[in-house]
Amino acid sequence: MKKNTLITLIIVLLALAATVCSADETKAQRDARMAWWREAKFGMFIHWGVYSVPAGFYQGKPVPGIGEWIMNHGKIPMAEYQTYAKEFNPVKFDAGQWVKLAKEAGQKYIVITTKHHDGFAMFDTQASQWGITHASPFGRDPLKELAAACRKEGIKLGFYYSQAQDWNNGGSAVGGKWDTNQQHDMDDYVDHVAVPQVKELLSNYGEFPVVLWWDTPAGMNKNRADKLYKAVEALRPNIIMNNRLGGGYQGDTQTPEQFIPPQGYPGRDWETCMTMNDTWGYKSDDQNFKSTATLIRNLCDIASKGGNYLLNVGPTSEGLIPQPEVDRLKEVGAWMKVNGEAIYGTSPTIFGAEAGSFSPTQKDSKGKPKFIPSWNWRCTTKPGNRFLHLFKQPGEIYIQIFNWPAGQIVLPGVKGKITKAYLLADEQHSDLKFQQTAQGVTVQLPDKAPDAIASVLCLKVKGELAAVVPDEKP
Repeated sequence: MKKNTLITLIIVLLALAATVCSADETKAQRDARMAWWREAKFGMFIHWGVYSVPAGFYQGKPVPGIGEWIMNHGKIPMAEYQTYAKEFNPVKFDAGQWVKLAKEAGQKYIVITTKHHDGFAMFDTQASQWGITHASPFGRDPLKELAAACRKEGIKLGFYYSQAQDWNNGGSAVGGKWDTNQQHDMDDYVDHVAVPQVKELLSNYGEFPVVLWWDTPAGMNKNRADKLYKAVEALRPNIIMNNRLGGGYQGDTQTPEQFIPPQGYPGRDWETCMTMNDTWGYKSDDQNFKSTATLIRNLCDIASKGGNYLLNVGPTSEGLIPQPEVDRLKEVGAWMKVNGEAIYGTSPTIFGAEAGSFSPTQKDSKGKPKFIPSWNWRCTTKPGNRFLHLFKQPGEIYIQIFNWPAGQIVLPGVKGKITKAYLLADEQHSDLKFQQTAQGVTVQLPDKAPDAIASVLCLKVKGELAAVVPDEKP
């Protein structure tokens, strides 16, 4: 056997082995594959496409609902909607600036819409002419520029792809199709658009994507989902996928949208995706932006339950992230520079569910009573590390305090021995006086909060990071 032939055979066998491992993954293998994502905690979602041209308006009138659904909600005919591509020329797009903004915000990864439900490909594709390099005057592939910028800045890059709904290429349409030109065999769409485009996305951007983010599996039966899943397994067996492919596939991550589950998803990796205002895709009249305080406290809340926060921006048709979103991300980043160790790589609270109540009038996305959290404090933890496999260094309990208590904070009991208490905002890590009993932990605090939004108290702990249950000693 020739050397080159042997090398080729080894590569094929390794690829097959990787595919098999991903299908029958051990816990250790899964932990290794998910490690960077669990460490990251905070990412940027980008909804960007040709829908940013109408920006929420059709024939001079506002269309209700989120911006990227304007074709569906406005029942815009295909031929008319496709003329928007001629106006989509984002000459102000700067991939380097976008990635630097994510990095400044403390975000460790980016997930961008490569094709949303309108079917417009935001990358150079040979499977359809309905895309940025063929149908728009821009003519460039922004994903290649983003991949290069992410590579330079050390940010991970993932791709959102609408695999089922496609209102221009023949996929399904939630609510039904409104244009006779949309009548098309869905299997033909999957075979000739979705599968080829997914293969392009997995093949043309180097080490990226590291995440494949499916969405709304309307009409995605087992056979159709199998075709997409097998294409991914053949090219990227170690990629992280969410739970929205359809066809019975559970994926790696749960994806609560626009809400934070009161208990998280114990035993399951999860990620809350959330808009910064009321829309994902850009709408010129949506100025209802969440405050920086809400964004930071959401991040703390999600981390305390073991989840990730995927926070959205919706760039304009010129390629600019709206200034209110830029401002808030920079403010979150300033907080993360001081307090990021209480977020990155942390484990959930040891104290159980946070205080709060279910609203008798407000409903969540599933129509159930909405949980309204009490914004007092949240907790994240980090286990102690082994040193030379002999000595275990202390672990940490981080308390993110939202409403600063007068003089002291009283926490539930902790099983391990607390050896030190200090505030992350104190560069000197000056000792705070504390008292630990089986009933609880009392820490003396300065009169003024270091941060008006969330101040972080760190407790160094030797031994078990666990809460004391009644009648136990710490």
